[in-house]
Parts: sequence; structure tokens; C-alpha cells
Amino acid sequence: MFDPYIKAWGLTPDGAPVVTHSSRLLPVRWQGLPAMLKVATIAEETRGGLLMQWWDGEGAAKVYARDGEAILLERAEGKRSLLFMAMNGEDDAASRIICRTVQTLHRPPAKPYPELVPLDIRFRALEAAASAHGGMFGNSNAVAKALLAMPQEIGVLHGDIHHGNILDFEDRGWLAIDPKGLFGERGYDYANLFCNPDPAAAKDPARLRRQLPIVVRESGLAPERLLRWILAYAGLSAAWSLEDGDDPAPALHVAEIAAAELASGTWPVSGKG
Repeated sequence: MFDPYIKAWGLTPDGAPVVTHSSRLLPVRWQGLPAMLKVATIAEETRGGLLMQWWDGEGAAKVYARDGEAILLERAEGKRSLLFMAMNGEDDAASRIICRTVQTLHRPPAKPYPELVPLDIRFRALEAAASAHGGMFGNSNAVAKALLAMPQEIGVLHGDIHHGNILDFEDRGWLAIDPKGLFGERGYDYANLFCNPDPAAAKDPARLRRQLPIVVRESGLAPERLLRWILAYAGLSAAWSLEDGDDPAPALHVAEIAAAELASGTWPVSGKG
């Protein structure tokens, strides 16, 4: 799988290959630079590669070359980790870094969008789970439908923002990898932050209450609307867990926390917090 691209782009293997459910990756050197050769095995990853190329290194790893399902990416070599930060007393700082990276990715474009998937298609899994199971799935689905029916500030979305998808590129700063290539309201990209960095942290209501004002200040989103996106996204994440045969309980717990905060009336509908 890698050989044609190694030859065409003059690459030197620089590590062991990595196999995921959606792609094959190989660390390489390209013109003396550390790079990652990534060959997509599903359409979503191919679309993500197109979006990475479209960003052209602004907020995301730069694409050095692309050919169909294959892209050659700038490779992160920095030692800092947002996951480590979040789990070792720097959760707030990690959230700020994530938000600022997302802001860069969301900057209004001066060129046509690449191929993107509308956000409502993304939520079909939640609709199916709501029909089959009701309960919090139904609550999340109702909120998602309302958000999707009247979107605000729509544009290009990364689609899978979490602590492991924003890496330390040293002098180039913190940059995103592995986008899903979606189009919709920007609030969606901030919601998964509250389902991370791990289930134990995410299920603590105090963490959500502490992180929400941070994300609101950095993003400019209305607190109440961000909570609704958290509720919708957590339900969607739980639906995906069901599809994969995993436990939906951790994500449903986040949805329950968001629903309780919404019901409390503590958070204003508008304003930057």
C-alpha cells in the first residue's frame, strides 16, 4: 500500500506503520523533514485529507502532497500533550489551547469550500438510537433537531475535536489532525471537549461547570447554546458507542449533566459569559 507513494514522493520510512479502522499510516522523511504518509481506507478519511489540504497549514498540519486516498502530512515531533496537561493539573490551559486552535480552523474562508458533509447527516445515528431506546437519547435528539433546524454561524467544521487530535508542532504551535470534514454550526466543534479527556473526568459535573465559562470566553458562544450542543453531541457519541458495541453510559452521563445544567437556568441565553 505504501510503496507507490514512497517511490513517487521520494520518501524514506522513519518508523513502524500504524493501522487504524480507517487508515494506514507510516512515519517517513520527506526532503529531510519529518512527515506522515497516510492512506485512507474509508471515504470519511479521504474527505478529511481534502480538508487538511484546504486549510493549508492554518490551524492544522500542513499537507505536503496528496494523491487520491493518500496524503503526506507534516509530522508532529513536540513532546507536549494536551491529554497529559488535562490529566495533570492543566485542564483549563488545555481547554484554552483547544479553543484557540478551533478558532483558527473556523476563520471565514477566502476560497470555496472543499467537499463537506452537512451536520444533520452526522446526527442520523442519534435519531435511530432515540427511536429505539428513548430516554436521554430522545432528549438529546430533540435538542439536536432544534439546533439543526435553526443553525447559527455555520461554516467548515473539523468534526472530531479532542485532546488527541491537536498536537504539539513545536515552533508551529498546536495544530489539528484527523478532521471529518463537516459543514454546520461552529458550536458543534466545541462540544466534544466536554466528553474528554477521559470518562472519569467528563462525568464530574464540577468539571463541566468549571470548563463551560472558559470555553464560552474563548469561543464567544452563548452558554445556554453551548450546553445544548454538549447535550446533543453527548447523545450522538452514546449512539455511536451502541453501534460499535461499546458502553454508551459514559457519554449519556455527560448528556445528563448538560441537561441538568440547562434545567437549572443558571447559564444565560446570550452573552460571552
